[in-house]
Amino acid sequence: MTHHPVDHDGTPTLIAALGERLVALEAERAVRHTISRYMALCDVPSGALDGESLAALFATDAIWQGIGPQYADKFGRLTGHAEILAMLTRYLPPSPHFSVNVHFLTSETIDVDIASARAKGRWIMLQASGYFDAPAAPAELISARLEVDFAPAANGRDWLITHFRTERLFDAPWQVNPRPAPTHLQPGT
Repeated sequence: MTHHPVDHDGTPTLIAALGERLVALEAERAVRHTISRYMALCDVPSGALDGESLAALFATDAIWQGIGPQYADKFGRLTGHAEILAMLTRYLPPSPHFSVNVHFLTSETIDVDIASARAKGRWIMLQASGYFDAPAAPAELISARLEVDFAPAANGRDWLITHFRTERLFDAPWQVNPRPAPTHLQPGT
């Protein structure tokens, strides 16, 4: 239940109530921005903007966790920037893993609790991936359920990932015809 400041007669003030709603909406927008930037930074080729890094999207003590029968053993539970980034960078250039990798998010719900400075987002992710070293299965679609916790950053504007959970729902083969990679991203260059 949201607590609203009250007028002298005990009724909530409209301005205060609107102010609280605005803070919650801004937090929701910041959460959406953080998860969108995370997905863009995990895309190949990357959708990175100047100065962006995956580390900047996570709290220093964040947890990244694979759950369910397919991801619990594959990814396990990683804690802190060093462990999380070591795992993620195994899949990103210059590592020759993906020839193309694009993420799509849908079925979004974001719940913000300003009083406790927490938010939880839930999405269904579709990942379309092509691989450098997989002649038998060069591409696949992967669907996963994401449940991600967030907390406000020290700057009071951004929200950081505190606990990222992913559970694979299904995968399917597909045909990919990626655009040619820029020369600096091709293996052996």
